[in-house]
Amino acid sequence: MQLHVVILAAGKGTRMKSARAKVLHEVAGQSLIEHVLAAATALKPATVTVIIGHQGETIREALRAHSHVAFVVQEPQLGTAHALLTTETRLGEKSGTLVLLSGDVPLLRVSTLEKLVETHRAAQAAATVLTTNLADPKGYGRIVRASDGRIARIVEDRDASVEEQAIHEINGGIYAFDLDGLFAAVRSIGANNAQREYYLPDLVSVFRKAGRPVETVVTDMPEEILGVNSRQELAIMNRIARDAVNKALMASGVTLEDPATTYVHPDVRVGPDTVIHPNVSLERGTIVGSGCDIHSGARLVGAIVGDRAVVLNHCLITDSTIGSDTSVGPFAHIRNGATLAPHAKVGNFVELKKTALGPKSKAMHLAYLGDAVIGERVNIGAGTITCNYDGVHKHLTTIEDGAFIGSDTQLIAPVTVEKDAYVGTGTTVRHNVPAGSLAISAGKQRNVSGWVERRKKTLSTKSSE
Repeated sequence: MQLHVVILAAGKGTRMKSARAKVLHEVAGQSLIEHVLAAATALKPATVTVIIGHQGETIREALRAHSHVAFVVQEPQLGTAHALLTTETRLGEKSGTLVLLSGDVPLLRVSTLEKLVETHRAAQAAATVLTTNLADPKGYGRIVRASDGRIARIVEDRDASVEEQAIHEINGGIYAFDLDGLFAAVRSIGANNAQREYYLPDLVSVFRKAGRPVETVVTDMPEEILGVNSRQELAIMNRIARDAVNKALMASGVTLEDPATTYVHPDVRVGPDTVIHPNVSLERGTIVGSGCDIHSGARLVGAIVGDRAVVLNHCLITDSTIGSDTSVGPFAHIRNGATLAPHAKVGNFVELKKTALGPKSKAMHLAYLGDAVIGERVNIGAGTITCNYDGVHKHLTTIEDGAFIGSDTQLIAPVTVEKDAYVGTGTTVRHNVPAGSLAISAGKQRNVSGWVERRKKTLSTKSSE
């Protein structure tokens, strides 16, 4: 039996007060709808359809990498039942099970969806509703059950009586439907409610009156079916996601000194015996090895860090590789595919961009090394700059094994400093430096005796005139 997934993503999300479409706001480094798509894809459906409306083209563009996803437009937006009806041209001739998801529910577990589908198919139900119990159900549709305990109908919060508002079981807005007769049933729904919209939950009453079975699946984890409708709820979702990731990390042998200020994306991997200090962010596929020390203020995005590496305070490392037994920082910036070989060191206020720093090489202070290949056991003095850009193109600087680059050196690329060569302090290197040679460009120092006293007298004379 085929499975089809439809995701609702047409709403304006006015309570977000944002120029960005609600479903494109992020939880744990990924948009709300990307989370939903990941759960949907895990079910291996025959089709996935996203219903768009408000900022539809922006959403379509954001999901362009998902070639298996089709889009339908809901215009105007007249409620969830009307939204589902817009998919009839795509799914009206299909058979099997349709799973309806909301694009703003990011924490839904795949296991819960699998249980929803299994329950629905086993009961041969027309509809199966995912529900949960909340201590404070305000704002959610309530599940009204018949005397036999089976679901009778769903009433929206604004339309609920005082007795119905006291019900704690709520509608999660996640459904499984039998496609047979679904769209005919949707067309029978009226708009006799406070919002004058066509509500999908009304299908429960429609199917019950027609004598078709309706089932429920109750999840004991309410957070997984809670939607995001405001910035406050977005923050709550981020906290829930962060806490889950941090709990799993600590269970795997990682020390988090302050989990409340540790931000780790779900796709990040960290080895055992690594210590993560307060206010650290590990994002977008970062991999950290075992026995590492990541100090406060560090942010790693798409980084690979080898075993026993130390990242000191307030470093930014993006899309780069830090080898084993290295030390970086404090206040270092490693970016754009830079690599540090094992036992290399980068110190304070050093920036590496598209640069390979070889084994046991070091750049400890105030340097910019861009588009460079640096060999083994190279010393980069403070204030060194690779001048890699001529205004049109980037050029390569090569520094071979054992070279010594004195402080305040400017290397005008393309240029090569060969093996074991020395570059004197304050040198501008415009030409290749042969192996074992010393390069000096600064003129001889000349001291002018008595210059300071003469200058003071001149200034004093001018000020008295």
